[in-house]
Amino acid sequence: MPARLSHRFRLSRAARRLKSRVFSESGGSQLVEFAVSLPLLVFLTVGIFDFGSAYTVKEKLAGMAQEAARIGAAQPEGDLSYTSGDCTQLVAVCAVRDVVDHHLVSAHMDDCGLSGAAPAYAGNLTWTFTTQGGCPANLVLTINRGFTSTTNLANPFNTGRYTIEMTKVTLSYSYRWQFGKVVGLVSPGSTFAGVSQITSTAVMQNLY
Repeated sequence: MPARLSHRFRLSRAARRLKSRVFSESGGSQLVEFAVSLPLLVFLTVGIFDFGSAYTVKEKLAGMAQEAARIGAAQPEGDLSYTSGDCTQLVAVCAVRDVVDHHLVSAHMDDCGLSGAAPAYAGNLTWTFTTQGGCPANLVLTINRGFTSTTNLANPFNTGRYTIEMTKVTLSYSYRWQFGKVVGLVSPGSTFAGVSQITSTAVMQNLY
C-alpha cells in the first residue's frame, strides 16, 4: 500500500474512533441529563394536571352554591315552622342540603355522607352541616336564611337605607392534591399533607 494511502487510512480510522467516542460521550451525557430532569418533568406534569383538577372542583362548587342559594331563597318564610324528619330541621334547610348532595353525586364527587347528615343550629337563622364520610377532611355546608345587606335606592325610592334579606350558602370541600405523591422525586425525604379546603359562597335575595 502506498505511503500516502496508508497515511489516509490511518487518519480515517482514527477519525472514526474519535467520532465514535464523541457520540458515545454525548449519548451518555444526554442520558444523565434526562435522568436528572425526568423527576422534575414528572412533578411539573402532575402539578399542572392537579391544579387543573382543583380549578374544576372550584368551578363545580361555585355552581352548587349558586343553585343551593337560589333554592333556599325561593322557600317561603312560613317554612321556618316546618321540620323534616330525615334531617330533623326545617324543610328549606333540608332542601338546600339535598340540592348540594344531588349535584355532588351528579358530578361524580364524594358527598362525604352529606345525604344523611343533620345540621347544627348556630343562631340567627344559620344552620351548618359538618360531615366527613369517606372524604379526606370535613365537608361543611353553611346555610344562612337571614343574611342581610343594606343599600341606597335610586329615585324615587331614596328614602334612606334599604335592607335586603337574602340566603347565603357557603360550601367548603376538601381536595387531596396528587402532586404530593411525587414530591419525593424532586426533594427526597420531603412530605406534603396534600389536603386543602376549597370554599365557594353564593348569595341570593329572598323571594318571600
